[in-house]
Amino acid sequence: MRGQSPVAILGAVGVLVLAAILGVLLVRGDQPETAASSIEIPIPDNPAALAANQAQEAEAVAMLPRAPEPAEAEEEEVVEEPAAPQELSIANTIREKLSDPVLRQGAHPDDVAAVEAFYTAHDGPALWLTSAGISPEGQAVLAEMGKAGEWGLDPSLFRVPPASYQPTLAEDQAATEVAISLAVLKYARAARGGLAEPSALSKIYDQTPTVRAPQTVMTEISTSSTPDAYLADLHPKHEQFTRLRQALAKAQSEADKERIMANMDRWRWMPETLGETYVWLNIPEFMLHVVKEGKIVESEKVVVGNPSSPTPVLSADMTEIVFNPERVVPLSVIRKDVLPKLREGKSWFGGSDTSVLDQYQLTVKNRGRPVDPSKIDWSKVDLSKLTFVQAPGRTNILGKVQFLYPNDRDVYLHDTIIRSHLTRAVRAEGAMEPRVANPEKLAAILLAESNGWSTAKASQLAAGSKTSEAKLDKPIPVHMTYFTVVVDDQGESKTFGDVYKLDEATEPEDAAAASPPVAETAPVPTPARKPINGSLAASAP
Repeated sequence: MRGQSPVAILGAVGVLVLAAILGVLLVRGDQPETAASSIEIPIPDNPAALAANQAQEAEAVAMLPRAPEPAEAEEEEVVEEPAAPQELSIANTIREKLSDPVLRQGAHPDDVAAVEAFYTAHDGPALWLTSAGISPEGQAVLAEMGKAGEWGLDPSLFRVPPASYQPTLAEDQAATEVAISLAVLKYARAARGGLAEPSALSKIYDQTPTVRAPQTVMTEISTSSTPDAYLADLHPKHEQFTRLRQALAKAQSEADKERIMANMDRWRWMPETLGETYVWLNIPEFMLHVVKEGKIVESEKVVVGNPSSPTPVLSADMTEIVFNPERVVPLSVIRKDVLPKLREGKSWFGGSDTSVLDQYQLTVKNRGRPVDPSKIDWSKVDLSKLTFVQAPGRTNILGKVQFLYPNDRDVYLHDTIIRSHLTRAVRAEGAMEPRVANPEKLAAILLAESNGWSTAKASQLAAGSKTSEAKLDKPIPVHMTYFTVVVDDQGESKTFGDVYKLDEATEPEDAAAASPPVAETAPVPTPARKPINGSLAASAP
């Protein structure tokens, strides 16, 4: 090496270093790369070589793709919040839809008129809809109507859209609004038993359901913050109705459910308030109960009319109790049992034989004044101008006590002279008037409640032979009912025989076949006390 310049020597060393580096790279390329492997490359302390190496690295880096700057990163997708539901102002469209016959189908005329009147005057937003579909109030109403079966009603009666329905056209929105309002009124009517007249099911029923006025329902429910609770509150509040609803939830067979629902409907037809103290005569049970402040304080057996002359179902206020009552005999009984004998009989003195009148202790009156029966031409007489009054006594079928509660059927509770009927299990005998065991005890209880009388005072009047009338200071309601299922205080259901087959009469067209005819009498002048049907025969009730 002696004699060579330093520059030549450094150039030779650089060539050797580059050759070594190439060898190392070739060897590394043949070996698999691992995460833990690393190679240290010694860099000579040569500024020229270091500068050249740094220039090569910079060029290689420049050729690599650049990572995006944070400012250039792709923007995140923005999800917009849905618009809040808006009130619908479609009053004019609703008014146009009110005439749609499809919407009116199956609706009561009074309900249609109420809806028309409400929306004619209502310029505010729709009650049951918003721009997003059915409103929360509408959802609540639909949910309550969907639970109609729990109340003994048929949910299919109420034609409403599903809760998820979202009409977009004004015409469809208006139709939905009207449909829900009509369904609300139908539900309100059904809750009070007003979908059908009881008398259309059977003439035995003399009741008119107390349906809340549809105009009132629309006004009240439109301002209610809980319209579902408003609908539920329309159902009867009677304790027996509540118990029957609980029994319905536990019923196993379809027959049991139908029977319970039929009895729930009968409670819908009852007055909303039964009275603080009242008389409850349940025909299928053949029993009478005196109820005070919700508790039964007295119970007595009763005899009711047979199926061909059924005791009617009605409610009326008792105003008077008569001891040793006279009886105004119906003209139908006079024509059957008395008139033929009056026409056939001849006395020894040439006049009519009126002994049949003496036999039954009958007095004949014309416009309230007694007349001499022997001076009447019984072959030509106009019976409608006469009244036949039976005196108190052992042949008077009213017995010792009569309880008067004026009603359209002229039917009253009274004593009976045929005590054997009270010993039977099924006590449906004779005419429609109910007859009660222990009438004197019942009279004493009612007069003590109404007039503050002592038992001794009532017993004294009954023991005499004179007709005595005791007016009630406080009228006492009388409810003659037809419940074949009653739930006791322990929650146990008691069932009674369907003596008049009313459980089978669930549709109006069944009424003629299922209902026995109601006995009718010929018209008579109105006496001080209403006439009592029956017979003068010894077997009469």
